[in-house]
Amino acid sequence: MMFTQARGLPVIIADEAVTLGTVKDLTIDPHTRSVAGLRLSGAPKDAAVVAWSAVEAVGQDAVIVRSRGAAVAGDDEVPEHHDAVGARVLTEYGVEHGTVKDVSFDPASGTILSVYTALGDITGDRLIGLGSHAMVVHAARA
Repeated sequence: MMFTQARGLPVIIADEAVTLGTVKDLTIDPHTRSVAGLRLSGAPKDAAVVAWSAVEAVGQDAVIVRSRGAAVAGDDEVPEHHDAVGARVLTEYGVEHGTVKDVSFDPASGTILSVYTALGDITGDRLIGLGSHAMVVHAARA
């Protein structure tokens, strides 16, 4: 699944069958190279960030979280958010590699699969970091 596909999906609490909010963005943990959490719009302030550990399923029509308690408790587990889509991409040597057009992830595990840029695709295992200035990746091996 792509980040741009996940944006706008309703987030439903499984044990209550109610909508918590809508996916505004996804937060990446560059250390684990995976989605760490969801940032929501239209959610109560205490549930504006949902840790990936609370997510049961991600489908084409909705994201399902286990319970309101799991969704609310997850905020401390999520690293600081930096927008991935639109971010500048640099190698660890400072070489420009365009900007992020989209990011694909495994909807079951949250693992980052690929980063799509104007200058080509980058496999998720090359991700080093993501900050306010840029996404940093390992340079391609020759």
